Amino acid sequence: MPLLLSKTLFYIHPKSQISTSRSALMSVSGATAKHRLRGVVFDMDGTLTVPVIDFAAMYKAVLGEEEYRRIRADNPSGIDILHHIENWSPDKQRKAYEIIVDFERRGLDRLQIMPGVTELCGFLDCRRIRRGLITRNVKESVDLFHQRLGTVFFPALSREFRPYKPDPAPLLHICSTWEVQPNEVLMVGDSLKDDGSNDDHSHGCEKSVIDDMTITGSLWKTSRSVYMLA
Repeated sequence: MPLLLSKTLFYIHPKSQISTSRSALMSVSGATAKHRLRGVVFDMDGTLTVPVIDFAAMYKAVLGEEEYRRIRADNPSGIDILHHIENWSPDKQRKAYEIIVDFERRGLDRLQIMPGVTELCGFLDCRRIRRGLITRNVKESVDLFHQRLGTVFFPALSREFRPYKPDPAPLLHICSTWEVQPNEVLMVGDSLKDDGSNDDHSHGCEKSVIDDMTITGSLWKTSRSVYMLA
């Protein structure tokens, strides 16, 4: 039976660091029965790593200044550059990807682990809660992240996995790999629009949005209110 996203696949949004800043639980709703939390899936850029890529400069380089301004005006919540270039000609797509990869590779030199991630991994590992990762960045970035962190998220799905988020396929693939149901998994990211839980792609899943996520604070507070924990 195929896995389907349900109302109990919850989503957390860390506005800043995964460390000891003040946190505020904005909403937790929709769960009538608690399921056991068996895994947490994380976004990478801006969640597990400090944001270093100048996306506005990247988009301008790909689209051109005038086209960038036009699309930005039509999409004030942000530009999905990967989906935007999908209908371009193969040659134009190739040039666009070359620009994107160049920006990403320059970002590799400045890749920084978000404060608190090492402790977060230990916090989840000691409770035998699996850790997965979904990013629209390239595998090279994921490999460097794992190398610098010293531990591995599995599965770790990069842009090479299609379709990429916000399509729910990556989340469902991880659930299938773990042999768990989506209502036993938590998604953590820095963008409701991009990380697979927006209204167009959530298949009815509820959203738990937290301003500033802490390891033993908001993440665990939300988990305890929604899931049965070992």
